Amino acid sequence: MRPIIRRLAAPGLAALLSMGAYCLALALHGGYPFGGRSRAVNDLGNQFVPFHARLWDLLHGTTSGDLFFNWSSGYGVPFLADFLTYLMNPFSWLVGLFPRHLVEFPVFLVTLLSIGLGAALMTVFLGRLRPGPGLLRAPLAVGYGLCAWVLRDGFADPMWMWGLVSLPMTGIAADWCLHRRRWVAGTLLVALAWAGNFYTAAMASLATALVLLLRLALASGTPVRDRLRSLGRAVSMAAVGIALAAPALTVTLEASRAAQPAPAVSYPGPPQLLDQLAQLLPGGGRGAQELPDVFVGMPGLLLVAAFPLVRAVPVRARVGWCVLAAAVAGSFVWEPTILLWHGFALPNGSPFRAAFVLSGILVMIAWLALAHRPRAGELAGGAALVALLAWACRDRPSVGTPTWVLLAGGGGVVLGALLALAAARRRAVPGAVGTVAPAALACAVLFGSTYAAYSLAALRDEIAWFRPKATLGPRALAARQGLAARDDWPRSRSDPGPHEFADNDPLLIGGEGGSYYSSYVPAATARTLRGLGAGWYINGRHTLSLEDPVGRALIGVSSYLAPRGPGRFAVRPAAPGPLLTVRGDIASAGPGERRTDGSGRPRAARAESVFARQERALGAKVYEVPALAPAAGPAPVRTLGGWTLPAAGPPAPGGGPDDPYGPGTTFTARCTPGGTAVWYAPWFYGKVSALGGWSWAIGRRDGTTANPVRTLGAVPADGTLSVRFAGPGRQHVPEHPIGCLPPRGLSAAVAARRAGGPVKWNTSGHGLVAELPPGSSGSALFALPAVPGWGCSVDGGPSRGAGSFAGLLAVPLGSGASRLSCVYTPPGLVPGLAASGAGVLALAAVALLAPLRRRRDAPFDASPQIVTIHQICQNHPSGDGDRAAP
Repeated sequence: MRPIIRRLAAPGLAALLSMGAYCLALALHGGYPFGGRSRAVNDLGNQFVPFHARLWDLLHGTTSGDLFFNWSSGYGVPFLADFLTYLMNPFSWLVGLFPRHLVEFPVFLVTLLSIGLGAALMTVFLGRLRPGPGLLRAPLAVGYGLCAWVLRDGFADPMWMWGLVSLPMTGIAADWCLHRRRWVAGTLLVALAWAGNFYTAAMASLATALVLLLRLALASGTPVRDRLRSLGRAVSMAAVGIALAAPALTVTLEASRAAQPAPAVSYPGPPQLLDQLAQLLPGGGRGAQELPDVFVGMPGLLLVAAFPLVRAVPVRARVGWCVLAAAVAGSFVWEPTILLWHGFALPNGSPFRAAFVLSGILVMIAWLALAHRPRAGELAGGAALVALLAWACRDRPSVGTPTWVLLAGGGGVVLGALLALAAARRRAVPGAVGTVAPAALACAVLFGSTYAAYSLAALRDEIAWFRPKATLGPRALAARQGLAARDDWPRSRSDPGPHEFADNDPLLIGGEGGSYYSSYVPAATARTLRGLGAGWYINGRHTLSLEDPVGRALIGVSSYLAPRGPGRFAVRPAAPGPLLTVRGDIASAGPGERRTDGSGRPRAARAESVFARQERALGAKVYEVPALAPAAGPAPVRTLGGWTLPAAGPPAPGGGPDDPYGPGTTFTARCTPGGTAVWYAPWFYGKVSALGGWSWAIGRRDGTTANPVRTLGAVPADGTLSVRFAGPGRQHVPEHPIGCLPPRGLSAAVAARRAGGPVKWNTSGHGLVAELPPGSSGSALFALPAVPGWGCSVDGGPSRGAGSFAGLLAVPLGSGASRLSCVYTPPGLVPGLAASGAGVLALAAVALLAPLRRRRDAPFDASPQIVTIHQICQNHPSGDGDRAAP
């Protein structure tokens, strides 16, 4: 028992120091859960809190859908790729142990425990890299656990935090390959890394491969044959480990191929060298430009600077490790290698998401310097290099007051502790100094890491983009209760839009809405919803709910959450159509929807207005689409497909902030009195005014943001509408941006749709079953975006792929159908499971055959062996690590 405690002491210390420093920084800053400042910034609030709420619902069985399909978001979207990407960090599963309204706390624990485990495993790996006292390895590992990447980027993406664990975990597996042992255990570690988060695991594996190749190259005393065998073990271990986690790759790959493309990004070019070097200094900000976040605290920085000067390290090793660090740092700012680190896709955001691996390599270099017992002169030389670096970077935007505090205060304590250790090893000072120095080093790391984390959190508060989301506050919980009271699924939908607490409101507060924000938003979903009049953000990577009466009717919304003044909302009723109808006019609908109009042109290629598309999906004509006549303001210009509005003039006198774009252009149109008027100009940005009201439009011509169809109000008694569009610069509106719904027209169309609905209908986790009116023919049309993966069977017949009509799921029934069943299977799942099965067979074969081989190769000796405790201790290496590689 005592040896186990000894082996766990140093990793446990690293975990406690890193987690303690992070918690102390949050407490000083007043951050959740120690204060009132929410942590739910950026994607943490928009994606990870809602997705963890969804995981809670799945674990407790309180939601529709399952791991395969999500009925709540985007009016029905695949879910397995989201689960494998956002929720496979093992610590995410702790969410089920807490009340749902406290879901932010287990999300916080994902980050905190990943920090602790990453630091603990790095402590173990450093011992494998070179044996040495655990009390000295632990403070360096804390610098890795709280590196700049964690404090700036990783904390807001709990899924990425598993990468912090994956780097030392794959490093330990690679070290076992060097010694040609524990192949099965190492393979399982690789599989765990890739299953937890394949994105950062790929980065960690690439870095581990580089470290392994360097260690093999430096092992000059080992025969080439043995080094090649170690390399072969590593390759086979990686291949089988990745195969075990194959579904995480195959499913997400297929989901990525089917996803709405991200906005085009371009690499702006490498930052200046001094800006990059300044990121080595602790506690600094980032400035206006994205930079690799790599600082690892003062002990790591001092020892990395001293490493080239430590003569106890062989020259080849010093050159090799320095070249490795420089090459990795250079690869972060060269576009071809940036693509390599990020899976051959330039990230939509920071292009330096792999920076944590460089932090890990710097900590490895720091430990090699410390483990070789640097002398006082060598440490002083390292301190001089750090001072020179700080002076050279003094004017860089990322260097601020916290940097100088940590350099002067923390750096002095760290240098003193390292000098005391060097003196104690030469017995130039009393022995007690050698005991106090590690404690002083640990304290310096604790308080330095705390201050660095605190200063970065304070800097983040000054950036409007990092304003936290409300997530599950009192208002969101009240909205959840209101939606639950009106929930009628699967007969109709209760839509939590258009009000937004986060970008994934259906996952956060329940209901079945159109809002969905993910890297895997199907392109079919995004284009279908926008084509039917919904808005979007981020070029369709964030879809929104339909907001107009026809859109809500055709998608089956019976209630929705609507804003009612600043900070207030109400659940309002709507007139839903059925979620399934039998249509005789789309009998030939199938995959690709190649039906033609009277001219022989494919219907999908026709230039249709949004009102025509909605009518086609609804199966009834409900709109009046009036012609526009310019009436006032700057004259618009007729162009192909619409109107071009001239640049806005000066604001009207006394217009104030509510009238920032001048008089704008006014159009008139005529509709049936008493009807409802709506407008649609997806790419218009500015203010739309009519019928005594107005609304802001946030569209962008490049397609980044699209406006939905919105209601203007009731058509007046004279039937004349005046609509004013006012916005900055030249703007474009469609040829027919106004539609009118005559009284009772929509209600009659909905009643007709209900007459063609199913006798009985229900959904399961990833399937649906409908009993149809006897003798049904034509096609079944679902109020569900058609995405790849659906297979449907009519009257128990063979399953066939479903088609689409107006972007919605359509199934040909033939003649005389009475029952329809459909099941969703995630594309890529079957080949992924096959690869995992092959990996399991390979793993089992090695696990079973390896002992037989060892038994066969072992010489037989019947003489008794007497081994003393003294001999065991002599043969067992000291410290927490095993025998180091050459």
